[in-house]
Amino acid sequence: MKTALDPRHKKRQKIVEDLFKTQFHDQKIGEEAEKILKNTDKTDKLIEDAAPEFPIDKINKIDLAILRLAVYELTIAKKEPPRVIIDEAIELAKEYGGETSPSFINGALGKVIKDEKITSS
Repeated sequence: MKTALDPRHKKRQKIVEDLFKTQFHDQKIGEEAEKILKNTDKTDKLIEDAAPEFPIDKINKIDLAILRLAVYELTIAKKEPPRVIIDEAIELAKEYGGETSPSFINGALGKVIKDEKITSS
């Protein structure tokens, strides 16, 4: 028996898919993905600072989409506790990314939390 996915997880899946497809095509995307893309200057700077050995243009496109969503949620939207955002990002990395994606995303987001002094309040 297949369990139903949490609606928040399904929403994040759709956002990651939207963010990913914008890397290749000019297509209609959801409102949340639009908000994230409007903030890429800030989110990409935080990603670059958290993973300086990986320039933005060299990060796997799906990993970048997941990181942009998570960094946006951590630093701009701030609607969920940081632990939830990181757990969701790791789950998305397991679903969509490569073998090293979950650990890369976990490490980068951990550094963003530390650098931005984000607390679990």
